[in-house]
Amino acid sequence: MRTAVLCLVAGLLGPAIAHAQSPYVAMRIIAINDFHGHLEAGDNAVAVPDPADPGRSLSLRSGGAAHLATRIAQLRAEHPAAVVVSSGDLIGASPFVSGMFHDEPTIEVMNAIGIDANAVGNHEFDRGVAQLLRIVHGGCDTTATERQSCAGVGRYAGARFPFLAANVFKRDDEKPLMPATLVREIGGVRIGFIGAVTRSTPGIVVPSGVAGVRFVPEARALNDHARELQARGVQAIVAVVHEGGDADGGFNECRNPRGAIFDIVRKLDPAIDIVLSAHTHRGYNCVIDGRIVIQGASFGRLVSVVDLEVDRATGDVVRDRSRARNHPVPNGLDGNPRLRAAYPPLAPEPRVAAIVERYRERAAPLAQRPIGRIAGPFYRRASAGGDHALGRLIADAHLAATRSNGARIAFTNPGGIRTDLRASSPDGGITYADAYAAQPFGNNLVTLTLSGEQLKLLLEQQWSATEPGRVRILQPSTGFTYTWDARRPHGSRIVSDSMRLDGRAIDADRRYRVTVNSFLAAGGDGFRVLREGTERTGGALDIDALTVFLQTESALRPLAPDPTARVGRRG
Repeated sequence: MRTAVLCLVAGLLGPAIAHAQSPYVAMRIIAINDFHGHLEAGDNAVAVPDPADPGRSLSLRSGGAAHLATRIAQLRAEHPAAVVVSSGDLIGASPFVSGMFHDEPTIEVMNAIGIDANAVGNHEFDRGVAQLLRIVHGGCDTTATERQSCAGVGRYAGARFPFLAANVFKRDDEKPLMPATLVREIGGVRIGFIGAVTRSTPGIVVPSGVAGVRFVPEARALNDHARELQARGVQAIVAVVHEGGDADGGFNECRNPRGAIFDIVRKLDPAIDIVLSAHTHRGYNCVIDGRIVIQGASFGRLVSVVDLEVDRATGDVVRDRSRARNHPVPNGLDGNPRLRAAYPPLAPEPRVAAIVERYRERAAPLAQRPIGRIAGPFYRRASAGGDHALGRLIADAHLAATRSNGARIAFTNPGGIRTDLRASSPDGGITYADAYAAQPFGNNLVTLTLSGEQLKLLLEQQWSATEPGRVRILQPSTGFTYTWDARRPHGSRIVSDSMRLDGRAIDADRRYRVTVNSFLAAGGDGFRVLREGTERTGGALDIDALTVFLQTESALRPLAPDPTARVGRRG
């Protein structure tokens, strides 16, 4: 009997003794990035290997907050020692169901999912520092009008997780805007997370959005805080950086890695073991200088997972025992049975699904309001010169809305156009929500005066002097055409005699009334010459201009996309 009891006790204690004797502590990091309030399962997809021919790829419908919640719950269940983080742009530039309520629904969903931290992204600053702090800490937006705050129930509790920003400081007292780090203890060892946002943020959000704060280089801030964590005895360190790049291959490959995040990684202190990246909406899984560098596309289409082991004695990550992978979030909206068999759809998590449905019902009266008909999708597929059908439509709408202010030309920035415009009914009908999804920022239109010489400089500023690979081709309104030459050096790519308005050459000394959105008018996206525009006249909201234009132009027949490029290219 005594022998049997001893055997039973040994059997019960055996796993615990083995665990205690293990030199490593296993843990899992689960990460998302660039969610942008994509609560509903829609048209978002990722390219996955064809089950019948792995050399080919197929489009797998992926995403939706309730399906994302299920995937994260599965990944947590597989590994109880897990931390869930977001690498920024959790909110901002969001579809209607989140954007109408100032992205409060997205925070409520992430509270339900139970994420542990969000590194601040550039889009978290879209509505300014005060609104960002309100989103974090809670409270209603007393300035809200049509876009409701507190969802009509009179309260908003804020985020139950910290927003991290190691490289953002308040100008008035030089104190950090938000916490820089999060430390978790797992199995007797500690792991630290450092959040940082792209230092290019001041140039890609409206200036009022970053008023009162300054941004320092990402690598410098990350290294400073890595040393602070080490001084506190934290040796396992993860950088959560809202900056990205690109790489060839599928979302779990990394051929020819390039871009800002890889430049940052090469400057990092050896103490930083893993880099979770974001911002470029790309899927890649890289190892750079011995560190995992991973990004999971955007909109909740992929979830990044890093399984790692930490040495109990030293607290360091054992890098050669770390493994990373991006996992799709299949939502079952595909009709392809081969895809469904290879990538089984995830059931929606009931509690998150209920939150999304509650906000969808509240948004429905405005979201479903019909605003016109289209003869086919307005895509963002760029011509050789860089303009596209949806950009032409939006620029034309902005011009039509401001002709009374003397506007002859209108431009819109490509980054402000978030998705293709597609009909939501078989007869080509489009709703307010369809238009809002394409243009969600709610910028005012501004008409200003530029000389022909300044107009050429504006077009030259489509190429960045400091970031040669960064090109932002402005989308022009009808009647304005020009050509650029890829073989020419920076600052002289526009073919001067090609710039024409209604067939007439642009005169360098003549004054032209030009309409842009308020983001561009303030010099956003590096278009500094627009700050010099004179005789400024305010106009309608960009989304209102678009909806009125669609109603008017499709009153008699569905509006067809304009297939003719307005921007030409040589070389």
